[in-house]
Amino acid sequence: MDKYESKQQQIHHPAALIFPLISRMDFLTPAMQDKVEEWEATPDSCSFKVKGMRIALRIVERVENKHVKIAADEGGIPIDFTFWIQLHEVEPKDTRVRMVLHAELNMMMRMMVGGKIQSGLDQAVEGLASALNNFR
Repeated sequence: MDKYESKQQQIHHPAALIFPLISRMDFLTPAMQDKVEEWEATPDSCSFKVKGMRIALRIVERVENKHVKIAADEGGIPIDFTFWIQLHEVEPKDTRVRMVLHAELNMMMRMMVGGKIQSGLDQAVEGLASALNNFR
């Protein structure tokens, strides 16, 4: 499996405030529904289309105030992958967040999308940190 790791970002809130917000897919609805097509979400799963490609995700593990592990779900793209949203509380108002993706990519896919995956993860974690820093 190939591993991609985002840059670490700082959030000015305790992990106990952040974790409930990242541990439910349906809480992403306000942020996602106008950015992708056919957004659907429950607390444990979501599906949507990007550029005509259906993506289905489900939460497979939650460790309170530490991480959420998400995997590909049936009915989505046929690539085996998991990713983590990891939290590390340094101080009560200083929590670091990063995303780690493990994906089973063949050589051709790795060459075509490897760099895009890395930049996508960095953009996603920056957006998440920005949104959470503005959360009151």
